[in-house]
Amino acid sequence: MKVGPRNLITDVEGLIVGNAQDDKLKSGCTVLLGDKPFTAAVHVMGGAPGTRETDLLAPDKLVQEVDALVLSGGSAFGLDAASGVCDGLRAAGRGFKVGDAIVPIVPGAILFDLLNGGDKSWSESPYKSLGADALKDASQDFALGTNGAGTGATTRELKGGLGSASVVLDNGITVGALVAVNAVGSVIQQDQPYFWAAPFEVNGEFGDHGSAPKLDPLQSAQPATPPTTGANTTIAIIATDADLTQAQTQRLAVAAHDGMARAIVPSHTPFDGDLVFAAATGQKPLTDGSVDQLALGDAAAMCLARAIARGVYEAKAADGDTLPAWQDKWA
Repeated sequence: MKVGPRNLITDVEGLIVGNAQDDKLKSGCTVLLGDKPFTAAVHVMGGAPGTRETDLLAPDKLVQEVDALVLSGGSAFGLDAASGVCDGLRAAGRGFKVGDAIVPIVPGAILFDLLNGGDKSWSESPYKSLGADALKDASQDFALGTNGAGTGATTRELKGGLGSASVVLDNGITVGALVAVNAVGSVIQQDQPYFWAAPFEVNGEFGDHGSAPKLDPLQSAQPATPPTTGANTTIAIIATDADLTQAQTQRLAVAAHDGMARAIVPSHTPFDGDLVFAAATGQKPLTDGSVDQLALGDAAAMCLARAIARGVYEAKAADGDTLPAWQDKWA
């Protein structure tokens, strides 16, 4: 499997990513920005999602392209991060033009990180400011783990984090994934250092530990205590430089959810708001429509599984954490 030069979603040409976080807050946000508007879609499979402007991403809606996508911590408060991005884009003259008005199109999704040990005693939501800062930070290179929307993320027994990965297909099309891992389920096999995503690992990107010799997936899926309703959520973006319609882009988002199920056990629970955005920059035409779409969906799932493991693998310990980082236990 060939990965892009950065092994990040920004290996898709024309895309950049910005992070902003507050370590005292133990939360943050991440923005994906294109050098021009790009086709976008979304698919939700979790039972407790939190979103902004996702209805307009259906193929029958007027606006077919977006200016940016935002992932944020903060539960409902975090939806404000997209407002900060929207303000910054408007000031730069970016957005959907309606007469003399400019309206940036910035869908977003949030995860729940309000019980992770951070100071949430704000009098005014900090997320609009964090969104603005993330936009200013956007570049091709960005940090993984305890950064951006993954700053305060958690999984069942470990800190979560921000992950990314890429793959270049034989036809030259690139696929990349970006994810904030904050799951009710587990990304490791029965409290061992082995990731569920191990079969898809490339170049030791999350420790090269391989798979556990014996495991019971059903046993691994059972939490020690009942999960708190709506208190998690893994949110992701899959991007490609392929020229896709909005309907094709939505199918890419659907296929990518397979990667979430491969990397998190259990996933798509009633307590998570698991969601995948898909983005297509349209730079490379499909050479064989049906075959290329099949390959794109498969690549999206593999990329997302790898990105999820990388996000947890790269997480770092911080004061006040309620859970250990993978590095604390097995590095």
